[in-house]
Amino acid sequence: MRALAFCLLIASGSSAAAEDGATLARGRELTAAYLEGDTASVFAKMEPGMQRFVRGADGFAQWSAGALADLGEETEVLSETVREDVGFVIYERTSRWSKAAAPWVMRWEIAADGKVAGFAIHPKEDREPAPTRHRDYVTKTSLRLPFDGEWVVFSGGRTAEQNVHVFQSQQRFAYDMTVARDGRRFRGSGEKLDDFHCWGVPILAPADGTVVTAVGDVPDQAVGSMDQSSLAGNHVILDVGNGEYAVLAHLREGTVRVAAGDAVKAGDELGRCGNSGNTTEPHLHFHLQNSPRLGEGEGLPAFFVDYVADGRPVAQGEPVKGQIVRAR
Repeated sequence: MRALAFCLLIASGSSAAAEDGATLARGRELTAAYLEGDTASVFAKMEPGMQRFVRGADGFAQWSAGALADLGEETEVLSETVREDVGFVIYERTSRWSKAAAPWVMRWEIAADGKVAGFAIHPKEDREPAPTRHRDYVTKTSLRLPFDGEWVVFSGGRTAEQNVHVFQSQQRFAYDMTVARDGRRFRGSGEKLDDFHCWGVPILAPADGTVVTAVGDVPDQAVGSMDQSSLAGNHVILDVGNGEYAVLAHLREGTVRVAAGDAVKAGDELGRCGNSGNTTEPHLHFHLQNSPRLGEGEGLPAFFVDYVADGRPVAQGEPVKGQIVRAR
C-alpha cells in the first residue's frame, strides 16, 4: 500500500492566526474534497511550492487515485486534532479504511490565508525517537549560533512534535532554522529562492575548529523540489574539538569559502544559506555528531552559549521549535 507525505520541509511562512474552529472546518472541507476525488479543487488551494512538489495537478490526481484505490472507503473517524505549528496550523485526522488493516492518518498543514502548505497520508505509527546514549550529554565546546540576526527554529528539541530529526540516530538532536519577517519566511508568493529572507544570508562557524569536509558545487533546488541523491547538499563539517563535529548543510551553490584542512575562528563565514540537497525551501540544517563523516556516528546534543531566545538571554541552552533566536 502506498504512503506519501506531500509535505514541504518548511511550510508557507504565514503566521498561524487561525482559530481552532476555523482550522477544524478547513481541514474537514479539504478532506471531504479529497475523499470525493475532487483533487483539482484541493490542488488550486495549494501554495505554489506545494503545487510543484506534487508534480502539478495531473501528478497529484494520479497519485491520489491510486492511494484511495488502495485504502478503499473511510469507515470510521477515530480522532481529529488541531494544533499550531511554526508558520501554519495542522488538522490531523485518524481513520479506519475498508481495505486497510490498521488506521491511517491524514494531515493538512494550513497557512493563515487558508492555503495548503503541506499534505500527508500515511499509516498510523507509534514510533519512538531513536535510542541514544547521549541524552544527558552536555556540549563540551563553546558553540555560538551559526548566524547573526534573528532566526526562527522550525525544528529543534527532544520530542517528535518539536523535531522531525529525532527518529535518526545521527541527527537525533539536529536543528532546522530560517529567517522570518513579520511572521513570513518569504516575500511575495515564495515561488523563487531569492524570495526567502534566509536566502544568501552568511552562515558562520559556531566555534574555532578545522574544516574536515567542504562541499560547494551542488546545484540549489527550485522551491518545492528535492535532491535525494545529495542529502546534505553543499555542506561543511567542522572538527570543533573534544570529539565533537558540527555539520552545517543546505548551503548555496558557489558560496562555500573554506576547504578541508582550513582553520577557522568562531564567527568566520563558511558559506551562504541555500537550498541544496534534500530540502524543499531555503534553510540551515545544523547538528553535532561524534564522527567526522556524514552518515556515520551518533548525534550529540548541541548547546549554544550567550544567545537570546524570544527576547530572553540564555547563558547555555538548546533552542526549541518556535523560538526566535539571535546571538548576543
